[in-house]
Amino acid sequence: MPVTLDGQLVVAISSRALFDFEEENRLFETGDDRSYMKLQLDRLEVPAAPGVAFSLVKKLLAFNDEQAQRVEVVILSRNDPVSGMRVFRSAQHYGLPIQRGSFTRGQPPWRYLRPLRANLFLSTHLADVRAALDAGVPAAQVYPQSVHASDAHPHEVRIAFDGDAVLFSDEAERVYQSQGLSAFQAHEASHAGQPLQGGPFKPLLEALHRLQTEGTNAMRIRTALVTARSAPAHERAIRTLMDWDIEVDEAMFLGGLPKGEFLREFEPDFFFDDQTGHIEHASMHGPSGHVASGVSNGPPLA
Repeated sequence: MPVTLDGQLVVAISSRALFDFEEENRLFETGDDRSYMKLQLDRLEVPAAPGVAFSLVKKLLAFNDEQAQRVEVVILSRNDPVSGMRVFRSAQHYGLPIQRGSFTRGQPPWRYLRPLRANLFLSTHLADVRAALDAGVPAAQVYPQSVHASDAHPHEVRIAFDGDAVLFSDEAERVYQSQGLSAFQAHEASHAGQPLQGGPFKPLLEALHRLQTEGTNAMRIRTALVTARSAPAHERAIRTLMDWDIEVDEAMFLGGLPKGEFLREFEPDFFFDDQTGHIEHASMHGPSGHVASGVSNGPPLA
């Protein structure tokens, strides 16, 4: 039978999201790729330090066992193939069973997401993230300076999501930005029984739900909705998840309070939000990624 990734949670990730290549990247960005390749080759036997998404990847891969291969992680990188050797060597050093990767030497790698049927793409390159989202793949720009995940929950993958323009469509956010808070609250209260359309990360939440259902006793997933919504706008969000037949473990309706300190207490392996201001604050408390979608990432509303 041909090899297939069907039925698996497929995570595509850039080398800088998985490992700390910030020093090497400064040389890469000068355009001197020959010197960059030499540096990576000289450091071939030196494992790169874990990066921002390392904890997420390590825990997701722990869902695999002798009975089933449930998660596949693929490197999708602008690195050259020579530098890719160090990426694989580093993964091997940490016991990460990563076997597949595409290295494009500076060219956009996102186009390989389609044949991978990826459920998630994590990259430090905003242009690649935008292209992936346009192609219908859940994607986020990783903030390399984010505080790394806590090691307090070794048997639990903790993922937090913003609501509007991430799990849900930006329908309600458009009302808020064009008409203000009062109109937003009234709109959501009057539409409480009407489920929101799915946002760019609904497919990932569905895939995580399947993984949790089919998973192992050794690892589990804990999800949180962390949103600026408050009552009465909370009801539509909850009813939407009920309509999708998906449960989240925690829901934080913060009414505009800063999310960072709540995330510090939740201790996620990753947090996804569409607004850079929220991500910049959240990144001081844990791994964070910018979902460049929705009205907040487009031209201003007329």
